[in-house]
Amino acid sequence: MEAKMSKFFDSVGNFFTGGDNIPWCDRDIIAGCEREVAEAATEEQKNDSMMRLSWALVHSRQTDDVNRGIGMIEASLDKSTSPLQTREKLYLLAVGHFRNGNYVRSRQLADRCLEIQPDWRQASSLKKAIEDKIAKDGVIGIGIATTAVGLIVGGIAAALARRN
Repeated sequence: MEAKMSKFFDSVGNFFTGGDNIPWCDRDIIAGCEREVAEAATEEQKNDSMMRLSWALVHSRQTDDVNRGIGMIEASLDKSTSPLQTREKLYLLAVGHFRNGNYVRSRQLADRCLEIQPDWRQASSLKKAIEDKIAKDGVIGIGIATTAVGLIVGGIAAALARRN
């Protein structure tokens, strides 16, 4: 019984906090990745460092970092040399759009990842987080609309009551 109650409270907490399993990245890691890109000796090292920097940026809490990461990935997407590399870049784009609240675009990109590799757990988990967020936002929107209608009806009823 206690385990069920704990699970219930965790799910309620996740509903209000947007609990997803996508990691965050802090500014120190981004700075380290930027240094790594600047110090890369070969083109291959630079490309690897750029992917790590892109990963760090789209996982940042700062919108400017996320947007920068999205731009970097979009600029390099057509230079992908394999389906695996394309899949990785599409996933990072999906994470970036998720972080920015563009859930429709994020879901489209996650679906493209799953077209490339249908059993990829990361993309499946991201897609579930996207769908949960869309559902949560819909529930909150309905609650706000219901409250607004209630206030309007209450105001009309109060005005009518004063007239009588």
